[in-house]
Parts: sequence; structure tokens; C-alpha cells
Amino acid sequence: MQSLGPALYVFSHVLMAFALAFAVPMGWAWFHDDTAHELQWAQAAGLTLLSGALLWLVTRRQRRELATRDGFLLVNLVWLVLPAYAALPLKWMVPDITWHHAYFEAMSALTATGATALSGLERLPVSVNVWRCFLQYVGGLGVMLLVVAVLPMLGLGGMQLYKAETPGPMKDQKLTPRIAETARGLWMVYFAFSVACFLAYRWAGMSWADAFMHMCSTMGLAGFSSYDASIGHFQSAAVEWVAVVFMALAGISFLRYFMVLRGMTLRPLWNDREIRTYAIVLAASIALVTLMLLAEGVYADGPTAVRQAAFHVLSLATTTGYATTDYMQWPVFIPVFLLFLGTFVSCAGSTGGGIKMVRMVLLVKQARRELVRIIHPHVVNPVTLGGQAVPAQVMAAVLGFMLFYGAATMGLTFLLLLSGLDLVTAFSAVVATVNNIGPGLGEVGPAGNYGGLSPFQLWVLSFAMLLGRLELLSVLVLFTRAFWRR
Repeated sequence: MQSLGPALYVFSHVLMAFALAFAVPMGWAWFHDDTAHELQWAQAAGLTLLSGALLWLVTRRQRRELATRDGFLLVNLVWLVLPAYAALPLKWMVPDITWHHAYFEAMSALTATGATALSGLERLPVSVNVWRCFLQYVGGLGVMLLVVAVLPMLGLGGMQLYKAETPGPMKDQKLTPRIAETARGLWMVYFAFSVACFLAYRWAGMSWADAFMHMCSTMGLAGFSSYDASIGHFQSAAVEWVAVVFMALAGISFLRYFMVLRGMTLRPLWNDREIRTYAIVLAASIALVTLMLLAEGVYADGPTAVRQAAFHVLSLATTTGYATTDYMQWPVFIPVFLLFLGTFVSCAGSTGGGIKMVRMVLLVKQARRELVRIIHPHVVNPVTLGGQAVPAQVMAAVLGFMLFYGAATMGLTFLLLLSGLDLVTAFSAVVATVNNIGPGLGEVGPAGNYGGLSPFQLWVLSFAMLLGRLELLSVLVLFTRAFWRR
């Protein structure tokens, strides 16, 4: 307990603060005169608050400044334990739901994955759907803090990459002197975009409740909806284009938006190699999918093909996971290609999942460097971003990350295959959860969900979502002997 004490002390405050989140669905229950469920929300909030208070009493004498090890313990505690408390109201209010499904749903929400195990969403109380979507928004807020406070300890977080790819004298300066101030700045940008997204959805024809829920899942790049048909329920081109715009914006690093506001110039966006590559890949992918849809006769008119291509490319590439149609019925290349895009397109510092575009850019540059060295062994050809050489430790961290990424994907896939799942469903489910995409292929495609999986399979995929959200190494470092050695 002595070694865990400081992390548990801070976690007690996180748990008590999390109890306040229950006020959001409780407010919706009160607004809709749902007194029975209003009481259950209050009970969940009370239990969470009481647990945090008791933990605070036990650990209050162990308060000290957190060390690196404490940071990793804390972030794993947050994303492992909070889903258990978030799952309580789902277990109490969703008919016939098991604890395995409730925890999976809560983990999917807080990690902004959007892989649902529920069906009949339209029949659920409004407050339950509000809670599912709001959890994704809370998860997005957590990612903002993760980017500036925890991942830099691994040498591969937002701050290291920010410094590596920023040209000129700014590269050795932090965004602000203190992590707390930086996090507040990122949250301010996040809230500003959220208000704009909420009003845009309302303008496009959604009800206030639907606009709020889909704003939460859009800005969190998570993809939960209040309808089984997802965005397709609305049958609205305006709604789809609003989603396209804000998914594209949310897929870009919020660090860059913060720098734009601080400097009152768009130069941080225009000069960013990662963002330029992000835009090029999205544009090329939309063009490719549009041409295939027209060539295969899926859609007869160009505007519809462009809209459907843009929507699903943005939805899967940014790891949001919305759908307006069952794209598994499209030419087989397209759904596999869309799933592939979700593994790397989102920018570092966004709420999206996957390995992030900046790592892909660095890997491509490293591969090109090795090809040049084969021909010219003595040439000095460093990997660069923004005109600056990328430090060797950053490249080592990226290559190490990719090694663990591949090993985790294959290992978890084999576990699902051992459990009896078919190859397409098993592999795509792991890819979709490790990269926090949501829908996969086969049984877990856009027309299905994860509800038919066994408890063992759900727990494997819950762990996959945790790995993906915390960028693998933040979790796997806990399994090393050196981490626990005094």
C-alpha cells in the first residue's frame, strides 16, 4: 500500500470528481420526468462518491508529488476502475444486460472506441443513451490530459512529437509552463468546438437531446449513437455533412489549435507535416472510394457517392465509427480499406485512436532512409520532421511501439481464435478495439455489434481497448519487473 498510496490518493479525488458526471444523465432523467431512473442515477453517484471518500481517508497521509511510476499507475487505475462505476447504471437500467456487457460498454465509451454490445437503443431511457455518449466526451477530456501529462514519460507522447516536428526557436519551448495550464487550454479548445458542433447538429435538424449525444460522440471521435442505425437513422445529408466537418476537425491535434489561439495565426496548422499528410490521405481516400462506388454502380449519381464516401472515410479514418449504411455490402476492398485507414490516420494530440499519422510519417521516412543506406552506406541521411532531425530516442520509441503494437494485435487475435471466433471477426474486432475504431468486419461489422460475443471474448476486447487508448506501453510497462522494483 505504501508504494501505491500516492497514486491511490490522487485517484480518490478522480473518483469523487467522477461522481459529479452522473449529474448529467440525472438531469436528463429529471427533465423527462423519469423519477424511477433519477433515483438510480443518484445511487450510482452516491456509491462512487462514497468509494472515493473512503479511499481518500485511507490514503490521505500518503500525499506527495507523483513520480513517473505513480503516473502510470494512476492512468491505468483511471481507465480500469472508472468503467466499473460507469457500468453500474447500465447494469441496473438496461434490460437483461450482463455485467460483462455493461463493463464492455462502459470501457468502450470511456476509451472513445464506440464498440457497442447493446441493441434496441431507441427503446432505452434517454438518460441511459445520454450517459453512454457523455462518457465518450469525458474520455476525450481525459485524452487531452493524457497527451500532455503521461505519454511524454514514455518518450512518444504529444510533447515529444510536438518538439520534434516544430521548426524554429519554438521547438524547445513547452506550450505553457505548467501541465495544468496546458490541459486547461486544450479543454477550452475542446469545449469551443463542442458548442459549435452541438449547435450545428441542432441546425441540421436533430432534437436537442440527439444533438447533445452526437456532439459528445463526434468530438470524442467515439461513434456511439442513440439509434441502432447510427447516423443513418436521420436520413439527412445536412446531418452527415456536419458530422464530416467536425470529425475532420477533431482528428487534428488539439495542441495545434491551442497554438493557433495563442499566436493568433494559422501557421501552426499550415506548417505541420502531420496535418498536411492527414489532409492528403483523407482527400485521396475519398476520391478513391467515390470512384469505386460509381464504377461498381453502388450509387448512380456523383453527389451521393461523394457524400457517402466522405462520411465513411472520415468516420473510420478518424476512428469515430458512425455509419449511414451497411458498407459491408459495398465492394469488398472498401470496408477493409476503411478499417486500415483507422489504424493510423488520426493525428497525435487528437481524441482519435490508432498509431497516429505522425508515427506513420516517421516510419515511412525511416524505411526510405534504410533503402538509401543500402545503396549509399556512408551517407548522412537523418530522419527529419519540419526541417529538424528527429532525436534517436524518439525513433527508438516509435519502433518499439510498433513492435508491441504488432505483437498485441496478433496475440489478442489468437486468443479470440482459440475461443472459437471466426478469423474475419476475430482479427477485425482486435484491430477495431486496439485502434479504438469501433465497428469491425463480419459479426461485428456496421450492421451488427459485439453483443453476441462470449464473456471471455468481451473481456479480451475490453483489454484491447485499454491498450489502444493508453498507447500500449503505458499499460505493458506495469507487467515489467523493473517497474515494481524499489
